[in-house]
Amino acid sequence: MSLLATWLASPPPDAAVEIAPERVSAAAVVPGRGSRGAGLAFQAHAVESLPPGAVVPSLTSQNILDPTTVAAAVRTVLGRLGTRPARVALIIPDLASKVSILKFDQVPGRREDLDQLVRWQLKKSAPFPIDDACITYTPGIREASGAAEFVVAVARRAAIEEYEKACAAAGVYAGLVDLAVRRAAANGPAAERASAGGAGVPQTLVTFDRVRHAWSALVERTKELSVGKAAQLADAEPVAMEGTVVVIGFADEFARVLWQDKRRPELEEQLSALVGASVRVRCVKQQAPVGATPALEDPMLRAALETFRRPDRILEVE
Repeated sequence: MSLLATWLASPPPDAAVEIAPERVSAAAVVPGRGSRGAGLAFQAHAVESLPPGAVVPSLTSQNILDPTTVAAAVRTVLGRLGTRPARVALIIPDLASKVSILKFDQVPGRREDLDQLVRWQLKKSAPFPIDDACITYTPGIREASGAAEFVVAVARRAAIEEYEKACAAAGVYAGLVDLAVRRAAANGPAAERASAGGAGVPQTLVTFDRVRHAWSALVERTKELSVGKAAQLADAEPVAMEGTVVVIGFADEFARVLWQDKRRPELEEQLSALVGASVRVRCVKQQAPVGATPALEDPMLRAALETFRRPDRILEVE
């Protein structure tokens, strides 16, 4: 069930492939000094851009909308490595999954019982049948009382298979699947140096065009989870970049205040995942140009926006 168990049960992959909304990346590693899995060193890396819309990470719907193009990109980056890996680690966007923290007052002693407990708990909140899910979990904080927390990731099996098939079409087997955010977190101090602008880990360049493309994907994903939220975001847009701060212009003042004061952490987390780097968000009021065409073409979103613009008609359900 855990990724650690997967690594221990079989030899580690000799290359990694990341499929992101805007690119496919690959890196080959070679063993260094020390025991298996330790002292690995990069041998080569390659990146191939993807056209907008080829990959749209989603928890509940299709992720790879252009399988032929994505498979070709995987084949291209692997061809540039100078080696032909048979087994790769596959890194997918974290928006293809749902990551949460579960806390249990008592933890079963048997692994099988713990598996069932985790699945039963996730069944309450998963937006799809739990029988269709791939689940992995990692132990977190354990208290003296015996209570313990677990970091749990759940994704649709069909969505995982989309990314695996892209690798298979390129002639490689994805022996390990993980999430982009989890891999970044695993870098520990190196990741902290990168976020601070230090040396050690290459920085991802976040351009304004990249943010604008990510915004469209963010609206589509939010629409699957909450039509009301999606309506507010669809009527807003990125208007500027101030370093790592993305300035979002809202035409509606009520929506601007709501996202700036209450929902900004949620917006920053999802936008960061889509652009592949940590960004902050600042929500500002933006006047729509005179005679401008309404931003929303979807009648459902338009109706939701008209409802959510009236505070007296909103019932917040957490």
